[in-house]
Amino acid sequence: MTISIDEFKRADIRVGTVVHAEKVPDADKLLRLEVDFGEERYRQILSGIAEFVDASSLVGRQLLFVINLEPRIIRGMVSNGMLLATGEGDAFTLIIPSKPVSAGSSIR
Repeated sequence: MTISIDEFKRADIRVGTVVHAEKVPDADKLLRLEVDFGEERYRQILSGIAEFVDASSLVGRQLLFVINLEPRIIRGMVSNGMLLATGEGDAFTLIIPSKPVSAGSSIR
């Protein structure tokens, strides 16, 4: 399936700095992140990456997120975005900026 460039432009992809990360109790794969996007601090985003990374290793890191998705309730908690990552097992990797940028920077 292909999409037009206008459809792609509707995705609001931004750099966020993780200020808090913790494993969700009774969930094998789920982490709860609090992310700083500059003008908006502490947005809660849930991500199914706990089997690949330790939550504490994410704190202070800048990662890429889609932030204009409809909120989704997961395990009774609201997730307000999606972390961008790829792969699984030893090939799992987070999508990160190549150098530090301002929290909330848009991907162009």
